[in-house]
Amino acid sequence: MDIASLAGLVLGFVMLIFGIVSSGGVAAIGNFIDVPSIIITIGGSLSSTLASNKLPDFINGLKGITLAIKEPQVGNPAEVISNIINLSNISRKEGLLALEEATHDMEDEFLKKGINLVVDGTDPDLVRGILETDLSNVEARHKKVCAFWDKWAEMGPAWGMIGTLCGLVNMLKNLEDASTIGPNMAVALLTTLYGSLIANWLASPTSAKLQQNNALEIMMKEITVEGLLSIQAGENPRVIEEKLKSFLAPADRAAAGTEEGGGDE
Repeated sequence: MDIASLAGLVLGFVMLIFGIVSSGGVAAIGNFIDVPSIIITIGGSLSSTLASNKLPDFINGLKGITLAIKEPQVGNPAEVISNIINLSNISRKEGLLALEEATHDMEDEFLKKGINLVVDGTDPDLVRGILETDLSNVEARHKKVCAFWDKWAEMGPAWGMIGTLCGLVNMLKNLEDASTIGPNMAVALLTTLYGSLIANWLASPTSAKLQQNNALEIMMKEITVEGLLSIQAGENPRVIEEKLKSFLAPADRAAAGTEEGGGDE
């Protein structure tokens, strides 16, 4: 589970409740709950988001919240580089065909696919083309999920304002009773609050986390592509290691590679 995402959502909610209670007491929480406002803001913003997407994309977008809260299952770049270096050492010692046996217990389907292409003697340009097409399609699917949350973040405040305008119209229709102006105004403003919460507490942070996860996965797949093509070209494992470490920040490069250091034989 991604502790940062979960902690951020919980902490944001706690800060909201604290702000309400600190100025009005526990009883004030009831002032911030209005079912019609919730319906028009959440329902309206989701309806606009639905209209902006195909139904399967809308459903997948909603499911994206679980991807933002869960820890990504893609590992980390240092591990990917270490795996590539180990594979390069196997290839250097035993030949490319020996890599096929290494795929038997491998869980990374992208890496396994690349190894099989290399072992089959596929032209390097074709290997790159196939893997980069796969990578591009993965990124496109991820962007659709991010686009769902970006659209919801856009529509939340918009429907909050629509709800506020509806409330103001109803309030202005009943100005003869001055005692109702304050309560009606408060209810009207709640939709703006709900819309801001959708955008700034839920949708925008979720989109940002999904984009970070996407960037991490794409970088690791790019490392895999470059590593496999280098192995296919018969490059020195140490050279491959240094090439792949260039994807990492300087502070992270020491963790990459193998204890053998990708040494020459």
